Amino acid sequence: MKLILDSQRPIYLQIKEGIEEDIVSGQLTEDEQIPSVNQIVNFYNINPVTVLKGINLLVDEGTIYKKRGIGMYVSPGASERLKMKYSKSFFEEYIEPLTRQAKPLGFTIPEINKMIERSWKGEHND
Repeated sequence: MKLILDSQRPIYLQIKEGIEEDIVSGQLTEDEQIPSVNQIVNFYNINPVTVLKGINLLVDEGTIYKKRGIGMYVSPGASERLKMKYSKSFFEEYIEPLTRQAKPLGFTIPEINKMIERSWKGEHND
């Protein structure tokens, strides 16, 4: 987990999201142990209570589970659940606003797809 902590957002949420990103990307797999609270505290030089708050959110959501006395582990199916959650969020934050703006401008779906493809390839509309 490599985070650049942002002072504009709560650190515990950034810790939570960093672990989620590691799960979605496959850096952490099902039943694999996540970094310990102490490892995260020492690496980022932050308060253990802050780290625990983020980790406890993941436990509450069923993304990770505790093995008493051993540590925290990625729950089976966590990656797929997170991908579904992120997909829904992506749709609501980006796709719906895109279509709301594109329709009145008269863009067609193929035109929008071409723009997305150009952007995906790193091409610019000069």
